[in-house]
Amino acid sequence: MAMKTALIWTIAVVITLSSAVYQRRTGPTYEIRGDFDLAGETIPYRMERTWEGDTDQQVSVEVPSEAYTGVVEWKRNKVEEAWTPVAMVFSEGMLVGHLPNQPPAGKLDYTVTITAGGEEYTISNKERAIVTRFKGVVPTWVLLPHVLFMFVGMLFSTRTGLEAIFKRDNLKRLIITTFTLLFLGGMILGPVVQKLAFGALWTGIPWGWDLTDNKTLLFMIAWGWALWAVLKGKNARGPALIASIATMLVYLIPHSVMGSEIDYSAEGML
Repeated sequence: MAMKTALIWTIAVVITLSSAVYQRRTGPTYEIRGDFDLAGETIPYRMERTWEGDTDQQVSVEVPSEAYTGVVEWKRNKVEEAWTPVAMVFSEGMLVGHLPNQPPAGKLDYTVTITAGGEEYTISNKERAIVTRFKGVVPTWVLLPHVLFMFVGMLFSTRTGLEAIFKRDNLKRLIITTFTLLFLGGMILGPVVQKLAFGALWTGIPWGWDLTDNKTLLFMIAWGWALWAVLKGKNARGPALIASIATMLVYLIPHSVMGSEIDYSAEGML
């Protein structure tokens, strides 16, 4: 029995870790990494797609010498306007440029062009520019518990689904634990993080279509159903399994897809 329990927990951990890594790495705010060849050198780069705080976003590329020059061009996302070029400055082995800070949930499109020895390379292009989103500062004491509750909640969600599949006896305890963890992480701390980062507690249904909020609402409804079933003494295996699968599917949607963003025209910023 102990060996079987350990195996089930191991499977749950592997599934949870894999889902978390996939969600993070496929999200629209995950950094873009790569390299290119220019003037006989291989140049690595890492382009950030999110920026926290009230400072301008730094854009930097490591280069071999001052013989390399660079330009960052930017414009506001989904706004028909001219691109603004910003010359990059060489400093301590890096070409450094800056994007102007935007209000929380503001987005900029940008490209970077590096030149050396009569050759040039543009990282991305204006038709498929890099998009970066700005956000307010979220203190660690809020963000860390939020992330922890959501991760452990996902782990228990997977574990509960396996409990339902194998028809074991700890379903009630696991459902209650899963619901509690996801409720605290998603419905209590989640809106606090959202408010600090983007200025609104909730931007999902019925007030908006923020996918992060709506994903949270979806799996909380599913786990609410499972909780109701188990507390009423009904057969909760079906609801628990459905809630577990729904949560897993939600976590396979890349993080921050259709997240909060400013409509510059609606905000009167044009």
